[in-house]
Amino acid sequence: MAAITAALVKELREKTGVGMMDCKKALNETDGDFEAAVDWLRKKGLSKAAKKADRVAAEGLVAVATEGGQGAVVEVNSETDFVARNEKFQSAVKEIAALAIGTSGDVDTLKAAKLASGDTVEDKLTNLIATIGENMALRRAAVVTAEPGVVASYVHNPAADDMGAIGVLVGLKSGGDAAKLADLGRKIAMHVAAGSPAVAVSVDVDGVDSALADKEREVFADQARQSGKPENIIEKMVEGRMRKFYEEVVLLKQAFVMDPDRTIEQVLADASKELGTPVEISGFARMALGEGVEKKSEDFAAEVAAATGQS
Repeated sequence: MAAITAALVKELREKTGVGMMDCKKALNETDGDFEAAVDWLRKKGLSKAAKKADRVAAEGLVAVATEGGQGAVVEVNSETDFVARNEKFQSAVKEIAALAIGTSGDVDTLKAAKLASGDTVEDKLTNLIATIGENMALRRAAVVTAEPGVVASYVHNPAADDMGAIGVLVGLKSGGDAAKLADLGRKIAMHVAAGSPAVAVSVDVDGVDSALADKEREVFADQARQSGKPENIIEKMVEGRMRKFYEEVVLLKQAFVMDPDRTIEQVLADASKELGTPVEISGFARMALGEGVEKKSEDFAAEVAAATGQS
């Protein structure tokens, strides 16, 4: 029997695209015979997954999981929305979201983490690719914590419990009543999901990326100078537009979608008075399915014609 080294497992994985655990199992089953291991994986249907790895996967599910003052949101993609309704796929996504709680949110780390079955997340998805027949990928993960406090969640357009097209987490740091905090957090999460008037990029002004703020300020200044007004007037015009910009992208400055007469900042101030203790947002995360992924446009009629040899 040939020695089953880490290098041999790695070589088999690179050739077949199958997960490390399945490659190791294949080599064990074939007494370390590399080519026999390749055939073993092919017979199991696992190596088919490698052929699907370059397909665009922009559908799938966003899932959330919370546990007290911790929460995680993940996006797991598939090629079609049909797979998003598959119970095996949904079960795997739910497991992955729960496993992400307490991690840093690093995707590579999460892929290597082990599920209750003993499989890594990456191996689990590889096996699903072979079983279901579509490319799948863990694309993103984020975590939010609030100690002390609660992390609340909201899923828009749910396909199943805690998973759907948009997933949001909001952490509320406070020593107040947990049930009331959870209710408030869910309402703020619904606000974040709505993205009205714009999707928030930061909890407060200080959290806005300086490069983004500088770019906006430069654009506003160029626009203002076209008016021909003096520089001191232009400066005031720019500051006014920057305030408007922050009101759109800073969560605390946004008008609460359920009560536009109050900002989120005012909502938190009122909640602090009601609960008799400070309430602040420790962080939030919002994921919308497939955002930023370039989807391949399909001409179904042309595809059918090509498949049938018609022109």
